[in-house]
Amino acid sequence: MRIRFTNEYGGSPLLIGGARVAILSPEGQIVPGSDRTVTFGGATSAVAPAGAPMLSDPIPLATKNFERLRVSLYLPGRTGPCTCHMRGGELVQVSPPGDWTRRPLPPASGVEAYRAFISRVDVETGLGSSVIVALGDSITDGVSSTIGANRRWPDLLAERLAARFPQQAFGVVNAGIGGNRLLGDGRFSYQGQSALSRLDRDALSVAGASHLLVLEGINDLGRSEGRPTPSELILGYRQLIARARAAGLEVIGATILPFEGAAYFTEQGEASRQAVNAWIRRSGEFDAVVDLDMALRDPDRPARLRADLQSGDWLHPNDAGYRAISDAIDILMLR
Repeated sequence: MRIRFTNEYGGSPLLIGGARVAILSPEGQIVPGSDRTVTFGGATSAVAPAGAPMLSDPIPLATKNFERLRVSLYLPGRTGPCTCHMRGGELVQVSPPGDWTRRPLPPASGVEAYRAFISRVDVETGLGSSVIVALGDSITDGVSSTIGANRRWPDLLAERLAARFPQQAFGVVNAGIGGNRLLGDGRFSYQGQSALSRLDRDALSVAGASHLLVLEGINDLGRSEGRPTPSELILGYRQLIARARAAGLEVIGATILPFEGAAYFTEQGEASRQAVNAWIRRSGEFDAVVDLDMALRDPDRPARLRADLQSGDWLHPNDAGYRAISDAIDILMLR
């Protein structure tokens, strides 16, 4: 495997004083014999330039499907602004000062659910493989799913693929960012750059990427000012399609989910959602379409999610809703 560390939002160089990776048991303990030192050009430390990632050397550690990893990172100096995944859906523990990568951590005084300075793990496989990149917002990020249980829809999709095609290797890369938009950058830095801005970094640069599954647009429609028109959103989708196809990926479009009842719902936003969804379904411009609107909407009130599939804010699905998203995807088109 190879780990991609990141200082891509940083304004100054980031000193990585040391890093280790290990496989975790289902109980959260390090599997004996799996603990490895991470190196960079043979060295145990490295400096990630401002605005850049830092790839580790290949790490000789064999893994099975769905094994959990623990990555321990020692940052001896000031880091500046964190290049963080603020809603990573997993717990992180911050140690007292000092290098704890080779020592058991003391009892945590508190834990958070973000991921810091780590963006991706690539795994080498000798099997024929497909790599699906899920580009989206908080619904792809898995907001409101159970923390630490891997119940985001990309996780569930990976489980379906592995069960259906045990002789083929699949990678499902979650490139969702809470608050993300198709056209505009987020109001806050942790909401990320627009999908159009981050496409090359977060999707097209993924090793072995073969498919791009796009679920974006709900936060564009919820904007209080400068809400894009359906034509502007469609132009954005066309840009994603053209750029991904130029990189050799098949592009799958997902219809935007209902959001009546959400804090930023408006009738104007709903009218635009209907227009954009009609284009996604009928234009033929995507290589394939997943109709998530149809799969999760209330048949008696189609502008709203089914009550049993939403988390309480009428915007984000619950665990059952994320399962419904995964189940709506025809996995035969991902081979």
